[in-house]
Amino acid sequence: MTQPSKTEPAQGEVVQADPRTPEQIRRSRNKVLGLSLAAFVVLVFLISIAKMG
Repeated sequence: MTQPSKTEPAQGEVVQADPRTPEQIRRSRNKVLGLSLAAFVVLVFLISIAKMG
């Protein structure tokens, strides 16, 4: 039987892919979603102004 290398998790060991808490991940995702929505609203507004002029 071979010893697991330092890069591989030991048997039964749980590896957490992201050290951030679920709350931090959720906040980050919400910020990106909010900025994307705001950019879309600004884009629609500018296109509407351009079509009127």
